[in-house]
Amino acid sequence: MNIKVVKFGGSSLADAEHFRRVAAIVKADPGRRYVVASAPGKRDSSDTKVTDMLYQCYELVRNHEDISEQFARIAERYNSIIRDLGLSFDIGGELDYIKNAILHHSGRDYAASRGEYLNSLILAKYLGFSFIDAESVIFFRENGSFDDEKTNAAMREELATRPYAVIPGFYGAMPNGTIKTFSRGGSDVTGSIVARAAEASVYENWTDVSGCLMADPRIVKNPRPIRTVTYRELRELSYMGATVLHEDAIFPVRNAGIPINIRNTNDPAAPGTMIVSATGEYDSDAVITGIAGKKGLSVITIEKDMMNAEIGFGRRVLEVLEDYGISFEHLPSGVDTMSVVVNTSMLDDHRERVLAAISRSVHPDSIVVEDGMALLAVVGRGMVKSKGTAARVFDAIASAGINIRMIDQGSSELNIIIGIEEDDLNAATNAIYREFVKE
Repeated sequence: MNIKVVKFGGSSLADAEHFRRVAAIVKADPGRRYVVASAPGKRDSSDTKVTDMLYQCYELVRNHEDISEQFARIAERYNSIIRDLGLSFDIGGELDYIKNAILHHSGRDYAASRGEYLNSLILAKYLGFSFIDAESVIFFRENGSFDDEKTNAAMREELATRPYAVIPGFYGAMPNGTIKTFSRGGSDVTGSIVARAAEASVYENWTDVSGCLMADPRIVKNPRPIRTVTYRELRELSYMGATVLHEDAIFPVRNAGIPINIRNTNDPAAPGTMIVSATGEYDSDAVITGIAGKKGLSVITIEKDMMNAEIGFGRRVLEVLEDYGISFEHLPSGVDTMSVVVNTSMLDDHRERVLAAISRSVHPDSIVVEDGMALLAVVGRGMVKSKGTAARVFDAIASAGINIRMIDQGSSELNIIIGIEEDDLNAATNAIYREFVKE
């Protein structure tokens, strides 16, 4: 039997009706043996995610305020799901324990993780599956980094004894036993970890959209869905802001050669998007796979004559950024110029000190910072097979009256990255989309 690992996001497990849909999907295929669950998401636009409510409880305790009213709302979310499903299942003891732990300063990660924990307990009961607590099979190192090998060994051993199981997403355990969470959206990562350990034939990631789209639907009206995308392409799109899948979720399954299928819980018949290691297929009509952008960036431009002949110049610049805990986004450079694109929020706390330190380290002729920048990535494996793709991108932007501030293209021709004013990001995205997608 092919083993499938299925992960359901918060929007797919927001209430009892969604639980029923999830159960129907799981039961429709006996290969769907391992389920990773998120905390309940919003039931409507005015609702609050349970994880956010748990974070609020943590903050209330920190400020020495009462959490009774807020925690009662959390308890009712879960109890209403249990009632509406007709389950004979009492989680009162679990809720009391969690409330008491939060009141005794168990930590922010512990509080946040209980959303997935409780939802998974209920889902396991409803499906008739075993429950595996993520803290017993997902591990982090002392420095907070994910311990992939220890986790894979423990997860594989546990799954071997459980033919069907539900595992909470989003969290694991530190060496001292305390709870540690992944970043928001980390249930995607948990699903990938389980898929690797189970040696799954496919990792199905169920959400509220029918796969990945070629562009942000908040910017482009009704963008075309992406039927097949490679891990490398998705990594580029995710890094630049595409949010269907947590970008770190790619690595465990990519290394194991397991495809990811993004599916829609509300439209289970839709094929969704397949994410694969490699494919010779591409959309010959569109050429590109997707467009994604990122705002809130600053460009530090350093000029110095004969910079290219000065050994260690770039290293010294980057060491200054490292000293201040600033990572870089891109490094477009010329013979006598070096530009470093960084997140403005990371630079703002240390701006003057960073510039002074760079000046002391490399003695530039000039150093300038430009804020309000955005990066726009045009990604596609078909670009290398189609001549003139870059020219079409630039012509589309020029025709929209947008000034290009920076161009960066990798030698693989998988993507073209363009620097523009962040106020022009939406217009540029639409211009490029219209150029390549003929409706």
